Amino acid sequence: MKLFSKPWLWSWLAAAAAFAVTAALTSGRGGGELAYAALSFGAFAAIVGLGQMLVITLGPGNVDLSIPATMTLAATLALKAMGSQPGTAFLGLGIALAVGLGAGLANYALIYLLRLPPIIATLAASLVYQSVAIWSNRGLRIKPPTGLADFATGRFLGLPNVAWVGLALAIVVWVILERSVWGRWLLATGQNLRVARLAGIPVELVRAATYISVALFSALAGYLLASFSGGAALNMGQEYLLMSIAVVVIGGSSIAGGDSNVPGVWGAALFMFLVVSMLNSYGAVAGLRNVLTGTIIIAIVIAASTRRNRA
Repeated sequence: MKLFSKPWLWSWLAAAAAFAVTAALTSGRGGGELAYAALSFGAFAAIVGLGQMLVITLGPGNVDLSIPATMTLAATLALKAMGSQPGTAFLGLGIALAVGLGAGLANYALIYLLRLPPIIATLAASLVYQSVAIWSNRGLRIKPPTGLADFATGRFLGLPNVAWVGLALAIVVWVILERSVWGRWLLATGQNLRVARLAGIPVELVRAATYISVALFSALAGYLLASFSGGAALNMGQEYLLMSIAVVVIGGSSIAGGDSNVPGVWGAALFMFLVVSMLNSYGAVAGLRNVLTGTIIIAIVIAASTRRNRA
């Protein structure tokens, strides 16, 4: 069937299966709460996953390892500037996005000016961002303003507000990729960098905009996560490094670049949260989650490589 050839469908089917198994473990009790929690926590993974998806779409070797540190730095500086004072939510948002913009520019400068591989450039940059966050934080956990915390933990039409933000960003990214010139440039760059350059596409501008975009998404996710959880912590973004890559791969985007899958990112984000919930229901140790995530990524990469070789 043509429907089952859609890569994004499998992440949603996997999420549905994980939900069914987890709900069965509790005899169906708390299904609504589980779905609400999946949408809430899955939103953060989806937001950073959308940014990582754009970078991976650029082609082999492109990945941003500074996502956790960017999240932490943006959240730390934003909450410190707001100081728990009411009416400062937009000030904090502006600071968080400014941090994201600066991080994106710095990452691309390392890649372009110093000719560093993206994995090295973003890893090195992440150490700087994390150090600045540690220096700025000084062990304090500043609470977000009450109004901002209420928004981050609130709901609209029965769905979490953070999920609405994630869905809105997903729609924007999908429209850009499918309906804009920049989206076509990005896909062409990822499919063949040299051909794209010969065709007159400003590939360096595309790459710069992409690394800035993922940093902005990371900063926004950090800002929302800190508001949702009651404050910024130095390890708040740690789990989103592997998670951001996992939701892209599981969601059906091509790891070779040139092909992205926005709906699949959301399905994979829900799947990953539900898998964690299922493991918790079985009483599995925390380290098993990373082992399982890595195993899933490796299996999908092998399957994708095998399919390309057969083609």
